[in-house]
Amino acid sequence: MSEWRLAADLPAELAAELVDLDAVFALQGERITLDMLSEVIRIERAGVRYYVKRYWGAGKGLRRYLGRPRVKAEWQNLKHFAKWGIPTAPIVAYGLERRVGAFVRGALITRELPRTEDLALLARRDDPRLGDAGWVDGVSRQLARATRTLHDHHFTHNDLKWRNLLVDDQGALFFIDCPTGAFWWGPLLRYRIVKDLACLDKVAKYQLSRSQRLRFYLQYRGRQRLNAGDKRRIRQIVGFFEGRE
Repeated sequence: MSEWRLAADLPAELAAELVDLDAVFALQGERITLDMLSEVIRIERAGVRYYVKRYWGAGKGLRRYLGRPRVKAEWQNLKHFAKWGIPTAPIVAYGLERRVGAFVRGALITRELPRTEDLALLARRDDPRLGDAGWVDGVSRQLARATRTLHDHHFTHNDLKWRNLLVDDQGALFFIDCPTGAFWWGPLLRYRIVKDLACLDKVAKYQLSRSQRLRFYLQYRGRQRLNAGDKRRIRQIVGFFEGRE
Protein backbone atom coordinates (compact mmCIF):
# COMPACT_ATOMS: atom_id res chain seq x y z
CA MET A 1 0.00 0.00 0.00
CA SER A 2 1.35 3.39 -0.98
CA GLU A 3 -0.10 6.86 -0.46
CA TRP A 4 1.37 9.99 -2.02
CA ARG A 5 -0.14 13.49 -2.05
CA LEU A 6 0.89 16.69 -3.79
CA ALA A 7 -0.10 20.26 -2.90
CA ALA A 8 -2.87 21.53 -5.17
CA ASP A 9 -0.96 24.70 -6.10
CA LEU A 10 2.25 22.90 -7.14
CA PRO A 11 3.61 24.01 -10.55
CA ALA A 12 2.81 21.43 -13.22
CA GLU A 13 6.44 20.70 -14.10
CA LEU A 14 7.36 20.06 -10.47
CA ALA A 15 4.23 17.96 -9.92
CA ALA A 16 5.27 15.76 -12.84
CA GLU A 17 8.75 15.38 -11.36
CA LEU A 18 7.39 14.42 -7.92
CA VAL A 19 4.73 12.11 -9.26
CA ASP A 20 5.34 9.25 -6.80
CA LEU A 21 7.69 7.89 -4.14
CA ASP A 22 9.89 6.18 -6.74
CA ALA A 23 10.51 9.55 -8.38
CA VAL A 24 11.14 11.26 -5.05
CA PHE A 25 13.67 8.64 -3.92
CA ALA A 26 15.47 9.01 -7.26
CA LEU A 27 15.96 12.77 -6.80
CA GLN A 28 19.52 14.11 -6.62
CA GLY A 29 20.34 17.18 -4.56
CA GLU A 30 22.54 18.78 -1.93
CA ARG A 31 22.61 16.55 1.13
CA ILE A 32 21.84 18.47 4.32
CA THR A 33 21.59 15.66 6.91
CA LEU A 34 21.91 11.88 7.03
CA ASP A 35 21.21 9.38 9.81
CA MET A 36 20.22 5.72 10.23
CA LEU A 37 16.55 6.35 9.46
CA SER A 38 16.45 9.30 7.08
CA GLU A 39 18.18 11.95 5.04
CA VAL A 40 17.40 15.49 3.93
CA ILE A 41 18.43 16.87 0.55
CA ARG A 42 17.83 20.31 -0.91
CA ILE A 43 16.78 20.86 -4.50
CA GLU A 44 16.08 24.01 -6.49
CA ARG A 45 13.48 24.38 -9.22
CA ALA A 46 12.56 27.60 -11.04
CA GLY A 47 14.45 29.66 -8.47
CA VAL A 48 12.66 28.08 -5.49
CA ARG A 49 14.39 25.71 -3.07
CA TYR A 50 12.74 22.70 -1.50
CA TYR A 51 13.75 20.37 1.33
CA VAL A 52 13.18 16.67 0.65
CA LYS A 53 13.17 14.50 3.77
CA ARG A 54 13.30 10.79 2.88
CA TYR A 55 12.73 8.07 5.48
CA TRP A 56 13.58 4.41 4.97
CA GLY A 57 13.12 3.37 8.60
CA ALA A 58 10.41 3.78 11.23
CA GLY A 59 12.51 2.31 14.03
CA LYS A 60 13.48 -1.12 15.26
CA GLY A 61 11.32 -4.18 15.77
CA LEU A 62 7.60 -3.55 16.32
CA ARG A 63 7.97 0.16 15.55
CA ARG A 64 7.74 -0.81 11.89
CA TYR A 65 4.16 -1.99 12.55
CA LEU A 66 2.86 -0.07 15.57
CA GLY A 67 2.22 3.64 15.98
CA ARG A 68 2.86 6.44 13.52
CA PRO A 69 6.03 6.37 11.44
CA ARG A 70 8.13 9.49 12.05
CA VAL A 71 7.48 10.85 8.58
CA LYS A 72 3.70 10.67 9.08
CA ALA A 73 3.99 12.30 12.50
CA GLU A 74 6.02 15.09 10.97
CA TRP A 75 3.59 15.98 8.21
CA GLN A 76 0.61 15.70 10.53
CA ASN A 77 2.27 17.95 13.10
CA LEU A 78 3.14 20.59 10.49
CA LYS A 79 -0.50 20.53 9.43
CA HIS A 80 -1.53 21.06 13.06
CA PHE A 81 0.77 24.09 13.23
CA ALA A 82 -0.78 25.61 10.12
CA LYS A 83 -4.30 24.92 11.38
CA TRP A 84 -3.52 26.59 14.72
CA GLY A 85 -2.03 29.67 13.05
CA ILE A 86 1.60 28.87 13.88
CA PRO A 87 3.86 29.87 10.97
CA THR A 88 5.71 26.87 9.53
CA ALA A 89 7.24 25.57 6.30
CA PRO A 90 4.62 24.98 3.55
CA ILE A 91 4.14 21.30 2.71
CA VAL A 92 4.62 20.49 -0.97
CA ALA A 93 4.21 16.70 -0.96
CA TYR A 94 4.06 13.80 1.48
CA GLY A 95 3.33 10.12 1.72
CA LEU A 96 4.56 6.68 2.69
CA GLU A 97 4.63 3.06 1.60
CA ARG A 98 3.80 -0.06 3.64
CA ARG A 99 4.25 -3.70 2.75
CA VAL A 100 2.31 -6.40 4.60
CA GLY A 101 1.55 -3.76 7.23
CA ALA A 102 5.19 -2.80 7.79
CA PHE A 103 6.59 0.64 7.06
CA VAL A 104 8.95 0.58 4.06
CA ARG A 105 9.68 4.20 3.21
CA GLY A 106 8.19 7.67 3.21
CA ALA A 107 8.93 11.26 2.28
CA LEU A 108 8.00 14.82 3.17
CA ILE A 109 8.82 17.79 0.95
CA THR A 110 8.56 21.39 2.17
CA ARG A 111 9.19 24.69 0.44
CA GLU A 112 12.05 26.76 1.78
CA LEU A 113 11.21 29.71 3.98
CA PRO A 114 13.23 32.45 2.25
CA ARG A 115 15.79 34.61 4.05
CA THR A 116 15.55 32.59 7.27
CA GLU A 117 18.13 31.32 9.73
CA ASP A 118 17.69 29.19 12.83
CA LEU A 119 18.09 30.77 16.25
CA ALA A 120 20.85 28.33 17.23
CA LEU A 121 22.98 29.59 14.33
CA LEU A 122 22.43 33.18 15.49
CA ALA A 123 23.56 32.17 18.98
CA ARG A 124 26.69 30.39 17.75
CA ARG A 125 27.89 33.40 15.83
CA ASP A 126 26.88 35.97 18.46
CA ASP A 127 24.53 37.68 16.04
CA PRO A 128 24.03 41.36 17.03
CA ARG A 129 20.25 40.95 16.82
CA LEU A 130 20.39 38.97 20.07
CA GLY A 131 21.72 42.12 21.71
CA ASP A 132 18.86 44.25 20.36
CA ALA A 133 16.24 44.42 23.11
CA GLY A 134 13.45 45.39 20.71
CA TRP A 135 14.22 42.55 18.29
CA VAL A 136 14.44 40.01 21.13
CA ASP A 137 11.12 41.19 22.57
CA GLY A 138 9.40 40.84 19.17
CA VAL A 139 10.66 37.29 18.67
CA SER A 140 9.94 36.42 22.31
CA ARG A 141 6.29 37.47 21.98
CA GLN A 142 5.83 35.37 18.85
CA LEU A 143 7.50 32.38 20.47
CA ALA A 144 5.49 32.74 23.68
CA ARG A 145 2.21 32.96 21.78
CA ALA A 146 2.98 29.96 19.53
CA THR A 147 4.25 27.81 22.41
CA ARG A 148 1.18 28.60 24.49
CA THR A 149 -1.02 27.71 21.51
CA LEU A 150 0.62 24.28 21.28
CA HIS A 151 0.20 23.64 24.98
CA ASP A 152 -3.40 24.90 25.03
CA HIS A 153 -4.15 22.17 22.48
CA HIS A 154 -2.56 19.57 24.82
CA PHE A 155 0.28 19.24 22.32
CA THR A 156 4.00 19.44 23.04
CA HIS A 157 6.83 19.75 20.52
CA ASN A 158 9.24 17.48 22.42
CA ASP A 159 12.26 18.96 20.61
CA LEU A 160 11.64 22.69 21.03
CA LYS A 161 15.23 23.75 20.58
CA TRP A 162 16.61 26.92 19.06
CA ARG A 163 17.75 24.98 15.97
CA ASN A 164 14.09 24.18 15.19
CA LEU A 165 13.05 27.84 15.24
CA LEU A 166 13.64 29.96 12.15
CA VAL A 167 13.54 33.73 11.95
CA ASP A 168 13.55 35.81 8.77
CA ASP A 169 15.10 39.19 8.01
CA GLN A 170 11.90 40.92 9.18
CA GLY A 171 11.92 39.19 12.57
CA ALA A 172 9.10 36.75 11.78
CA LEU A 173 9.35 33.40 13.59
CA PHE A 174 8.63 29.92 12.16
CA PHE A 175 8.41 26.45 13.75
CA ILE A 176 9.96 23.52 11.84
CA ASP A 177 11.00 19.85 12.31
CA CYS A 178 8.54 18.23 14.70
CA PRO A 179 8.47 14.44 14.15
CA THR A 180 8.23 13.63 17.86
CA GLY A 181 5.52 16.11 18.84
CA ALA A 182 2.36 14.56 20.30
CA PHE A 183 -0.79 15.12 22.34
CA TRP A 184 -0.68 14.49 26.10
CA TRP A 185 -2.97 14.83 29.10
CA GLY A 186 -2.70 15.10 32.86
CA PRO A 187 0.69 14.69 34.57
CA LEU A 188 2.36 13.62 31.32
CA LEU A 189 1.26 16.86 29.65
CA ARG A 190 2.59 18.93 32.55
CA TYR A 191 5.93 17.11 32.41
CA ARG A 192 6.20 17.59 28.62
CA ILE A 193 5.35 21.29 28.93
CA VAL A 194 8.21 21.73 31.37
CA LYS A 195 10.50 19.88 28.95
CA ASP A 196 9.50 22.16 26.04
CA LEU A 197 10.18 25.28 28.10
CA ALA A 198 13.44 23.84 29.46
CA CYS A 199 14.65 23.10 25.92
CA LEU A 200 14.09 26.75 25.02
CA ASP A 201 15.85 27.96 28.16
CA LYS A 202 18.84 25.66 27.61
CA VAL A 203 20.31 28.16 25.14
CA ALA A 204 18.44 31.24 26.37
CA LYS A 205 20.24 31.19 29.73
CA TYR A 206 23.54 31.81 27.91
CA GLN A 207 22.23 34.33 25.37
CA LEU A 208 19.59 36.39 27.17
CA SER A 209 19.36 38.27 30.44
CA ARG A 210 17.40 36.96 33.41
CA SER A 211 14.80 39.68 32.89
CA GLN A 212 14.35 38.71 29.22
CA ARG A 213 13.90 35.05 30.19
CA LEU A 214 11.38 36.00 32.87
CA ARG A 215 9.56 38.29 30.44
CA PHE A 216 9.22 35.40 27.98
CA TYR A 217 7.66 33.23 30.65
CA LEU A 218 5.19 35.97 31.61
CA GLN A 219 4.32 36.45 27.93
CA TYR A 220 3.79 32.71 27.64
CA ARG A 221 1.51 32.72 30.69
CA GLY A 222 -0.26 35.94 29.67
CA ARG A 223 0.25 37.64 33.03
CA GLN A 224 2.07 40.53 34.63
CA ARG A 225 3.26 38.77 37.77
CA LEU A 226 4.23 35.29 38.83
CA ASN A 227 2.01 33.32 41.15
CA ALA A 228 3.06 30.41 43.37
CA GLY A 229 2.40 27.86 40.63
CA ASP A 230 4.52 29.83 38.16
CA LYS A 231 7.42 29.99 40.60
CA ARG A 232 7.23 26.24 41.16
CA ARG A 233 7.21 25.58 37.40
CA ILE A 234 10.14 27.92 36.80
CA ARG A 235 12.18 25.96 39.33
CA GLN A 236 11.30 22.79 37.41
CA ILE A 237 12.32 24.40 34.10
CA VAL A 238 15.64 25.69 35.40
CA GLY A 239 16.48 22.35 37.02
CA PHE A 240 15.24 20.09 34.23
CA PHE A 241 18.64 19.47 32.61
CA GLU A 242 20.77 19.72 35.75
CA GLY A 243 23.40 16.98 35.67
CA ARG A 244 22.63 16.16 32.04
CA GLU A 245 24.51 18.93 30.23
